[in-house]
This record gives sequence, structure tokens and C-alpha cells, in this order.
Amino acid sequence: MTTPPRLTVEELKADIAAGIIDTVIVAFTDMQGRLQGKRIHSQFFLDSVLGHGTEGCNYLLAVDVDMNTVDGYAISSWERGYGDMMFDLDLSTLRRTPGQPYSATVQCDLSWLDGSGPVRPSPRSVLQAQVDAAAELGFVALTGTELEFIVFEESYEQAWDRRYQGLTGANRYNVDYSILGGTKVEPLLRDIRNEMYAAGVTVESAKGECNPGQHEIAFLYDEVVRTCDNHVVYKTAAKEIAARHGQSLTFMAKFDEREGNSCHIHLSLRGLGGEAVFADDDREGGRSVLFEHFVAGIQATMRDFTLLYAPNINSYKRFQPGSFAPTAIAWGTDNRTCALRVVGHGAGLRVENRVPGGDVNPYLAVAGMLAAGLHGIREELPLEPAFGGNAYASDKERVPSLLSEARELFLRSTVARAALGDDVVEHYAHAAKVELAAFNAAVTDWERVRGFERL
Repeated sequence: MTTPPRLTVEELKADIAAGIIDTVIVAFTDMQGRLQGKRIHSQFFLDSVLGHGTEGCNYLLAVDVDMNTVDGYAISSWERGYGDMMFDLDLSTLRRTPGQPYSATVQCDLSWLDGSGPVRPSPRSVLQAQVDAAAELGFVALTGTELEFIVFEESYEQAWDRRYQGLTGANRYNVDYSILGGTKVEPLLRDIRNEMYAAGVTVESAKGECNPGQHEIAFLYDEVVRTCDNHVVYKTAAKEIAARHGQSLTFMAKFDEREGNSCHIHLSLRGLGGEAVFADDDREGGRSVLFEHFVAGIQATMRDFTLLYAPNINSYKRFQPGSFAPTAIAWGTDNRTCALRVVGHGAGLRVENRVPGGDVNPYLAVAGMLAAGLHGIREELPLEPAFGGNAYASDKERVPSLLSEARELFLRSTVARAALGDDVVEHYAHAAKVELAAFNAAVTDWERVRGFERL
């Protein structure tokens, strides 16, 4: 298979010398799944940053979505002085910036200035710890993330000024798999696909979805950290390219009362040499004992780890019966009513987690799935029989319905604390507490409509 172009350091230097690239974006992924960092002049990057990285304030992992400093984080506070952390370049992530032909992007890990090690609550560090744990057991993890989004005809500025009311979807009706419906927004979708390919990502396809203006662009699976790196670059690029078209798009889990934006996550393990470890042709269904333990671990800890799969107040609005977003913690063979859907065969056998929405931080969600699956392998957890039929109508245990519930389960989880560490659990439980406090202090349009005159 022909692979998309990758940018090497030598090619970057040549492009800078030729005046093709004049800016290098140095970025990391924050708690909310956003790229944060600096735009650095290309020559200064070569002279001063390429060899040892750069620095940024540690408050970037201790703010809410509005970038307000928030008390209660162990790693960053007024008492600690809001010092810096190192942005350690991962040059394997070097790529041409999608939608910005004069620019390159490199993603970073975070470490402390005193050399004491990585900033452990950093999302990329959280995932890397689980990658290392898998390697210790002899496995490499592969994943693919399927992000849905809704395209609107209004620009981001127009949408903001309207307080996101009365926006016009780029399609007026359900265009699931519709070629005609996709054609309506093909100038935007084509631009995103081609820009992501030029940025080194293998593009599979684009298709319409159910909510008016809703679409999905799919990319080939890869090693888990690289997939998550691609995921966050794609989310940023899609928004920037939409803005260039005078449009806007959202990945929020539930924009309105219709279908929400999902982010189905497919995960599998292979041996360190690339050999298939999930498949076993001698067993019923072609699934190995290892695979069954792995899926059993994810199912058994689904409630414990839901906070990582659904990190925001809005995330929980997706979980509605008959919505293709799961409510029942069950697994099934190619059954979209279950939280866990098993698909593929042979080397392609994998488990799909249908709980995450488009607002998910991919590093944290994949880390949770991987930690859960490895727990199942270590403990040799048995896998119950596949669920057949409509899981929405079953008596199976339910996905938490509120962020507050998921937070308490995460805080109390011995599996989460053992796998991720107390510091990581406390950090993200506190982020949920901040989100809950902000929501509980807000007065919504729903409350005004319900109570302005009639209550």
C-alpha cells in the first residue's frame, strides 16, 4: 500500500532554506483534547528549538475550557507559582500543517524542568504509560478513531454571535450514506481529506450521517499514540479548513435533540513482531482466549472508566435508547445496540467501544480501554456470551447517565488507580468537578423557556 507523505527533519530544513516553510507549530494536547503551543519562526526553530525543545506554563494542564486558572490541581497552582514545563519534541510526529502550506507541525511530550520525569497527567503521557505496560506483556496496541461532526453554513463568528441558536445545517435532512448529500459539502470534505493526506495520514473515506449536516471522515488505523496524534491534528485542521470555507463544524457530543456526534474507538493487540494474538482459528468464532480476556476487562471496567470516554456534561446527553449511542454495558458480534461491538476476523479482529463521543480526548479514552483490557488479561477475566438482540431493552448494567456518577466511579476505582496512578485519577476527577461546578452555576435557555413566565 502506498503511504502518505511524511516530513523528515532533512526535508524540513530544505523547505525552510527554499522559503517553502517559514513557521513551525510546536504543540501538545491538553486535558480537553486541544492542541496548545507556539508558532515559532522556522529559522529560530532550527537554531534554538530543534535540539532541545521549548517551554510553556504548567497552567495549561490546570485550566477549564475557557482557559481560566482553577484551584485544586496538585501539579499547578498560585502556591506553586505557575512555573514552566518542557515541551519535548517528538520528531516522529513532524508533518506539514494541514491547511497551512507555509507551516509544519511537531507534537510534544511534557516533562518537568528539573529533570524529574514526565508530567504524568499529560494525556500523551497517560497513554504512553499504558503502551509501555502492554509492551511489558509482549503486545503492541493498534487503534482507529471514527469522528463524526456537524457542518453549518454559518461561520464560527456568526455562530458565536447568535449564541449557537438558529444555525443552518449544511444538509437539510438525513444524508446517511447519501452520495448526493455528501456532494452538497464536498468542497469542504475534499479539502479536509486532501490536506490530511498531505499531512501524512492515510485517508479512507467520507460519508454522510443522520443529523442534518452531519458527516464522518475515516482514517486508517495505526499504532495507538500515532492515531491519537493524528486525531487531534485532524480536529484542529477540520475546524480551521471549515472556517476558511466560511462555514463551521462541531464535534460536540450532542448539539441538539437529534443524533449526537460519536467517536467509535476500535482497538486490537498484536505481538511485538506484528503477529496476530486476538485470532485463533481453532476456537469457536475464531477468537483467542487472550481476546476474550481483553474484551472482558473492558466490559467489567466500563463504568469505572466512563469518565475517560465521556468527559463532559454534554457527553451524557448522547446516551439515549434507540439512538445508536449505547446505554447497556454488553458486548455483541456486529451488534450496534451494545456498548462493545466485536467486528472483523483474523488479523482484523477487534473490539469497538461505542461509548465515546466526538468531544472525547483520544489519548485518555484509548488509555482507559488499554488499561482495562490489560487488566482483563492479567486477571484472566472470563467473557460472558455475546449479547444477541436489542441491548437497549435488556436488563444489562447501564453506562453512567451523569458526569457526577462517572466521576465518583472513577475516583473509587481500584483498577483505575492501579493502572493509571493516584495522581492521574485525582487530576481528571478534579477536572470533572470543575466542569460540574461551572454547569451548576449556569442558567440555561431551557430554564428560561420553562420558568420565565409559567413558574
